Amino acid sequence: MNNLDSRELALAAAGVLRQKKGNDIVILDIAEKSSFADYLVIAAGNSTRQVGSLADDAETALTEAGAVLKHIEGKPESGWVLLDYGDVIVNVFTKEQRDLYRIELIWGDGERIDVEEEQEQ
Repeated sequence: MNNLDSRELALAAAGVLRQKKGNDIVILDIAEKSSFADYLVIAAGNSTRQVGSLADDAETALTEAGAVLKHIEGKPESGWVLLDYGDVIVNVFTKEQRDLYRIELIWGDGERIDVEEEQEQ
C-alpha cells in the first residue's frame, strides 16, 4: 500500500471525503472489536449523485496512494456505497440511508478519531 498503514489510509480517505464536501465524516477504530477491519470511515452526501462522486473520488485518491480495493458494495442510486480496503472500510451514505443503517451506534464502542485534529498534525 505504498507505505500507508491502515490508520493513515483511513485518514487519507477521510481527507478526500472532507475535501470533496462530504458531510459528517467519522472514523471509528474498531480493531479491538472486529475481526474484519481496523477502521470504518463513514461519510454522508447530500444526494445519490454526491454519494457516487464521493465514493469515486475516494477510490481514485486511495488507488493513487497505492491502496488496493478488494470489493465494492452498493450503488449510488441505493444511497450507499461501501469500499473495502481490507483493514479499512469506507462507507458513503445519503443522510437517509445513514440514519437507517446507524453504523455509528452499532460500532459505538469503537474509538472515535477526530478527523480535523488528526489532519492538522
